[in-house]
Amino acid sequence: MSHPHPELGPPPPQGEGVLRIVPLGGLGEIGRNMTVFEYAGRLLIVDCGVLFPEEEQPGVDLILPDFDYIRGRLDDIEAIVLTHGHEDHIGGVPFLLRERADIPIVGSKLTLALISAKLGEHRIKPETVLVEEGERRDFGPFDLEFFAVNHSIPDALAIGIRTPGGSVLHTGDFKMDQLPMDNRLTDLAGFARFGEEGVDILLSDSTNAEQPGFVVNERDLTAAIDKVFRQAQKRIVVACFASHVHRVQQVIDSATEHGRKIAFVGRSMVRNMNIARDLGYLSIPGDTIVDVKQLDKMPADKVVLICTGSQGEPMAALSRMANRDHQIRIEEGDTILLASSLIPGNENSVNRVINGLTRWGAKVVHKGNALVHVSGHASAGELLYVLNMVRPRNFMPVHGEWRHMRAHADLAKLTGVPNDRVVIAEDGVVVDVYKNRAKIVGAVQAGYVYVDGSSVGDVTDAALKDRRILGEEGFISVVLAVDSNTGKILGEPEIHTRGAGIGADAYDDVIDKLQAALDRAASDGVNDPHQLRQLIRRSAGRWVNETYRRRPMIIPVLVEV
Repeated sequence: MSHPHPELGPPPPQGEGVLRIVPLGGLGEIGRNMTVFEYAGRLLIVDCGVLFPEEEQPGVDLILPDFDYIRGRLDDIEAIVLTHGHEDHIGGVPFLLRERADIPIVGSKLTLALISAKLGEHRIKPETVLVEEGERRDFGPFDLEFFAVNHSIPDALAIGIRTPGGSVLHTGDFKMDQLPMDNRLTDLAGFARFGEEGVDILLSDSTNAEQPGFVVNERDLTAAIDKVFRQAQKRIVVACFASHVHRVQQVIDSATEHGRKIAFVGRSMVRNMNIARDLGYLSIPGDTIVDVKQLDKMPADKVVLICTGSQGEPMAALSRMANRDHQIRIEEGDTILLASSLIPGNENSVNRVINGLTRWGAKVVHKGNALVHVSGHASAGELLYVLNMVRPRNFMPVHGEWRHMRAHADLAKLTGVPNDRVVIAEDGVVVDVYKNRAKIVGAVQAGYVYVDGSSVGDVTDAALKDRRILGEEGFISVVLAVDSNTGKILGEPEIHTRGAGIGADAYDDVIDKLQAALDRAASDGVNDPHQLRQLIRRSAGRWVNETYRRRPMIIPVLVEV
């Protein structure tokens, strides 16, 4: 089994007839999906998504793929092909188009509508290319075929890529629901036909590779959702992804049957559902939707709110309701329906929201206590089905954490893919396909690029470390007056602390230690500002660590007078 090595160097020049694959995101993580395909000096990008920050990344809004690898070759890009409209696949597109605005964006009708609305907010008018399942289109040396796949958003596509150097099947995110809400089945016949041609490498969704069997059908949820509506005595608040049109349709159908009106809450939810309705993906009876402002005038048992926040995002509507920081106040007897599964890493955030909602007397129904959501990703049984149907010469698991990709690799070997043809890569690892063989040949930079407000890429890992220290340990500032002519110290140091857990009555002790250290430095003739700052930092840090077992950030400030 090929695998990344920590000492991989830069890849060699791409040889003639070689198809090169460079994942810049989405491997070893859930999000930030972006893969670059190279042939004959031309580039094709599949997806360009974002990753949402975790608790150890304070202040960060989004995490992007690193565009450095392609930055000097933007004119070589034939197109960006989007498999579907989820943020972890389209959220990075506005940031890439800032660097070259006329890159064609290829996708299905709903996907293009969602990305166009997002780009409109960034004041970018994209060049779009609409494609449908079953269609073939050429983009430079890349001959693309599009296959329908079932997922938790309509209009998802898998991509077949034919080049003279080799063929690739990229499944995108998919599952094999046999009773989908929109009756749009995953094109297994198309996969089989493409496989008959000979697929040199299969890139396939690994998210649920550890889960045995097959994913439950979406239609099986209808009874469970209807049960929630039958039992609810007051308002119902449904939280789901702003792109989960099928789930919203099920909620709308139940609300209509039980005589409840619906209000969408949250900018992204309102925008996406309006797009879905306008394009015919969402069916809403004419008098069902009401404005949020009308809710106070309506009986509680005639209201349903559909909002964002199912992953515990701090600024999403549901989190703000749980924290009493929203115009909608959760009350005793309300029912909250979390109609989504947990993205790995969000467990603590979601539990905090559930506890907050329960505190105000709400009943919270979630995947842990009711069948109110099914995954949009194929389980092991479905993944095996695809592997056996396509029979790829080489296999590369994508879209998943390490444990998911390892499990998927094991499934591939069970179906007969040779051990040395299973390629487990990570972001930045370069894979070359040549004469039907896939091989890791090097690595390029593919680190995190942080978006913080209007700043893109300015926040470094060192800055995040400082933020974590400030958040966890606080800081101590030591202000010292220095004679601007002689460099001599004037008076004693002044101490200020925030969040360090040190009371003002302890300042005398540390001031004495600092003064003694500064006196020794003065007797040794030390008056260089940098050396004095280092001395203050070491002396104060040693005292805090010995006395309080803490490591706050220490900020020496020299004031010349």
